Amino acid sequence: MNVLFFLRPKGELAYIYDDCSLRQGLEKLERSGFTAIPMINRKGEYIGTITEGDFLWSLKNKFLLDLKMAEDVPIQSVRRRMRFEPISINSNMEDLVTKAMNQNFVPVIDDKGIFIGIVTRKDIIEFCYKEYTRKEN
Repeated sequence: MNVLFFLRPKGELAYIYDDCSLRQGLEKLERSGFTAIPMINRKGEYIGTITEGDFLWSLKNKFLLDLKMAEDVPIQSVRRRMRFEPISINSNMEDLVTKAMNQNFVPVIDDKGIFIGIVTRKDIIEFCYKEYTRKEN
């Protein structure tokens, strides 16, 4: 099975650019409805993933929860507590599942490091469940 079978393409996802402000990042995350979103640079390269917790701890520890001040804070200054490791589009299923065990989603990059989408742990579990119930019948 190919990783592309599970891919949610970049065009259907919320993501932020690494040159946006802390406040812009917070607003984008809020609109997305997710608890974490990928961060890319303007070339499209995957930089990392930022979570609600990353924002919260940064605001608490550095800015005393001042959202007005957050307008001038670069998103890159937010310390990320967890590294969401990407996989290559050419990765095998074992790599995908191994990463998904520790991440809500797995970022997918092409051979040049360009972010092309994600695979969610939910999609992997749904597939496994369908295969399991199909074999049981």
